[in-house]
Amino acid sequence: MRRIRCAVLALVTAATAVTGNAAAAQAADHTVTFVNRSGQTIWIGSAVNADGSRNLTGLPMLHDTQQATVTIPESGNPPHWRGKFFARQNCTGTPGSTFRCAIGDCGNLADRCTTGEQPASLAEFNFDRNDPMKLAPWYNVSYVNAVSLSITIDARDAQVPPGSKECESVGCSDRLLESCPPENLTRDPAGRPVLCVNPNRDARTPYSNAISSRCPKAYAWSKQDAEQGNQTVRQCRYCTGFVVTFHRGS
Repeated sequence: MRRIRCAVLALVTAATAVTGNAAAAQAADHTVTFVNRSGQTIWIGSAVNADGSRNLTGLPMLHDTQQATVTIPESGNPPHWRGKFFARQNCTGTPGSTFRCAIGDCGNLADRCTTGEQPASLAEFNFDRNDPMKLAPWYNVSYVNAVSLSITIDARDAQVPPGSKECESVGCSDRLLESCPPENLTRDPAGRPVLCVNPNRDARTPYSNAISSRCPKAYAWSKQDAEQGNQTVRQCRYCTGFVVTFHRGS
C-alpha cells in the first residue's frame, strides 16, 4: 500500500513539475532566433497584422552563418503579436536615405520596415496570450506570395504532449527556386535565380504544384490549409521560442 501511495505521489509531483515548467515557459515573452544559411548577407524584415501588434525595430543584419535573437513583444498592451519575418536581400545604399533591397524591400531603414514588403518567402507567427483555446503560438512558412529563400521554423525547448504533432518543424531547406516555372522566375543581372513569384495566390497553379511537391509543410497558395491532410500550420503551446533558418533558394 505504501509503495502505491509513493508511486502516485511521484506521478503527481512529476505532473506538477511539467505543468509548472509549461506555465513558466508560457508566461515569458517568446524569442525568435534567426539563422542565416543562405550563402549571402541578409537584413531581417518584419511586418505585423492590423490588430495593434507592435512593429519591431532593431532587426539584425546577418552575414552568412551568423545568427541573432529578438524578443517578441507579446505582453503588455496589446497582449499579443501577430506578424511575419522575411529576408531582405541584395541591399545597398545609406540607411535613412538611399537604402534599398532587391528582394523583400520594405523601406529605407536597415533595422526595420516602414512600408509593405515586396514578394518574398515568409515565416509567420501568431503569439496571443488571450487565445481563448490556449493553443497559441501558431506558426507556418508561407510561399503564397513568392519564393526567395527557403525557410524552416523549429520550436525551441518544446514540451510536447505524448502522441501529439505539436511543435513539429515546418518549411523545408530544399532549393526551391530550382523548381520554379520559367515564366514565374526572376534572375539577377548575372543570370542567377533570385525570385519566383506566385501568379495567383488563391488557386492551384503550376507554381503552387511545383512548390508544394517539394515542400508540403508550407503554404504554396492561400487556401492550402483547407485541403484534407495538409501540413501547413503548427502550434506549440509550451516552448521558449523558435528558430527561423533562411536557406539557399538556388
